[in-house]
Formats: sequence, structure tokens, C-alpha cells
Amino acid sequence: MKHRIVVLGAGYAGAYAAGVLARRLSPADTEITVVNAVPEFVQRLRLHHFAAGRTIRVPKLTDVFAGTGIRLRVARVTAVDLERQVVAVADADGGGEVGYDTLLYALGSHVADQGVPGVAEHAFNVAGRPSALRLRERLDDLGGRGDGGSVLVVGDGWTGIETATEIAEARPGLSVTLIARGELGARLSAGARDHLRRACDRLGIATVEHTRVEAVEAARVLCADGTVLASDVTVWTAGFEVGPLAAASGLEVTDNGQIVVDRTMQSVSHPNVYAIGDSAYSLGDNGRPLPMSCASAGYTGNQAIHAIVGRLTGRKVPHTKLLYYGNHISLGRRDGIVQMVDGEGAAKPKHVGGWKAARIKAGIVTTSLWATSHPTFGLPKRKRRLAAAAAASAGEAAFAPDASAERAAV
Repeated sequence: MKHRIVVLGAGYAGAYAAGVLARRLSPADTEITVVNAVPEFVQRLRLHHFAAGRTIRVPKLTDVFAGTGIRLRVARVTAVDLERQVVAVADADGGGEVGYDTLLYALGSHVADQGVPGVAEHAFNVAGRPSALRLRERLDDLGGRGDGGSVLVVGDGWTGIETATEIAEARPGLSVTLIARGELGARLSAGARDHLRRACDRLGIATVEHTRVEAVEAARVLCADGTVLASDVTVWTAGFEVGPLAAASGLEVTDNGQIVVDRTMQSVSHPNVYAIGDSAYSLGDNGRPLPMSCASAGYTGNQAIHAIVGRLTGRKVPHTKLLYYGNHISLGRRDGIVQMVDGEGAAKPKHVGGWKAARIKAGIVTTSLWATSHPTFGLPKRKRRLAAAAAASAGEAAFAPDASAERAAV
């Protein structure tokens, strides 16, 4: 009987890991199923671009997994039964169950409201494609007003900075304000902070520092110091958290829902479950938790791949590096900051700014999409044929690539 590997989630971490596992494991011995709520690969790294009005590519997952033998189940995961080793899913046909021998959990994260009243009801975010689309449509509405409109971005983490600068550059008729809980760009070096301030000035972004938002209403936000800020649209970027599914299943998790894993990304409570990306609470080589990021998705994904392949083939499981080198922040399309960090995660004195940094960030985003959407890279044609034959013998049609879908845009 084939060993069943089920991958939950086809974001940067899940799609990449599934493809590489298909490349490294024999289709005669293993069966890989990917469960994802939507049929497309979502470029989360570029959702703020999409919200601001830009066009981004949306590859179909059937094209991404073409020729790998991977089975795709477009469905929403509703529960994980660790005892029975099945995943409950809901789809257009009513749903069902997917059994597994090894489970790779890569369902990612969503925006965290931090317990602030009104965020769910009144704020927009760029944590998912539907929410980014709602923001885009709202910004379109504001653009039709004679006096423009006001946009308030709450949170000065990298997502907040990138969102505020992208909207300000793409929609210069709108008034954009960025709220920082502490000093603007506090985690950057002094030179990078100065560069960020100059970029905000150039783009006409107003900044409000050392301010905590206590409530979000339809047309304003209320701050802890009593300040009231009017807003036609409030964008919430004040952190991310993992959904309650992992905790509800009985996996050991942290307070924010991340699955606690060992050095090989194996759940400390259930050895046939692995977690990667934002879903995993993993300590880096410096002893600090890896941040939720695309880079961490790559590091944890590679480690989980090595662990799963090693344990299924009886080989030694190598340890890959779990390092966080720095941050790459876009400030619109033609500006950016590259801030490297030291072994303790603190910003190094030097940074790269301007057009060169923007090119570096664009290259990272492009490479991430390419690596994720080409999982058969390096897979011999003979093995691809075997994978397709294995899928066909199991009663599943092999995925046929469709070049037009690869060019599809939202």
C-alpha cells in the first residue's frame, strides 16, 4: 500500500513542499494529495499591489502541479482527526474525508485583530485575496469622489509600510496616513529609518507615531490617548495569527495557534504531523522563533522535506540552516529598503535603499513565484511519466498544463 502524504494548504510553503516531495519520492511508493480552499495559487507577497489597483498573476494549481502526479482537492479543511488520521473537508459537493499517513500542515495565517473592537466589522486587510479585492473595490469607490478620500493604515510592520506606500504611489489622489505604535520603522537601522521617512514625505504619507488604536468605527478610529482620526477606509495590518484548527485537533500549539515543532518540523505532540510556514512555531539557529515570512516558509519547508524523505527512505535526516538574514521592504514600485540583521535579529548599521533595493525585492517576489509554480523543475521526464501513469491508474486524470492559465491575471 502506498504511503499517503496529505499537504494542507498550497501557499508558498505548501505548494513548494508538495512539488519537491513529488520530485524526490517514488510515485510507486507514495501518494501525495494537496488540499486547498481555492483552485489558484495566491501571491500573498503581492496582495497589497493588487489592492492598490495593480495586476498580478494567478496561476492555476492544476498547472502548477501538472506532470507531478499530485492530487489536488479544492476544498476547505474543517477538522483534523489525529486519532483516525483523516482530514474533514467541505467543498461544492458537500465534502468528505481525506486519509493520511503523513500530514504536512501549511495553512498559513490570517490577520489578527488584537482584540480591538470594530476591526472585523469595519477594517480592511491584505491577508487574503478576497479581503484584498474588497479593499481594491473600496479604493476604486473613493477614487470616484471629487475630493478623493482618506486611507488610514494601522500598523507599521513591513506589511503596513508596504501597503501604505503602494496605495499612496498608485493612487495619488487619496490621502494616506500610517499609524505606528512606537517609532516609525523602529526595527530598522537609523539610516533605514531616515530613508523610510523621506519616502513617506515624497509620497505624501502622513505618519502618526507612538499611538495605539483602541477601536475602529465605520468612518474613524479611536486612539488610546483620546485622539480621533477620521478615515474613509481603515486598513488593518497590526499582526497575524494562525487559525484555531490546529489547536482544536489536539496538536500542541502556542498562544497564537502555531504548531510547536522540533528541529525537523515534526510536531512535538504527534510525530506523523509536520508543520511549515506561518503555521509552525520553529526556533531558528539563533534560538529565537522564526518570524512569519516567505523566507521562513522556505527554510521550514526545506527542513520538512528532508525529514519526510529521510524517514520514508530510511536515510539520515539532515538539518538545514534556519537563519533569518534580513528584511526586504518595497516602498512603492521604484523605492525600497534592504535591511540585514545580525545573529540576534537586530538591524545591522548599514542598509541598501532606493531603486537597487526595489529591484532586489522585485527579484525575490518573482523568484518565489517561479519556484512555487514550477515544482517539476529538475524532475526527469521519465519520472514525470511515471507520476502521470500512477495518477491515471488511481482513477485520476493527469493534470494537463494550460499556458493561458499561467498568464491569467486578477
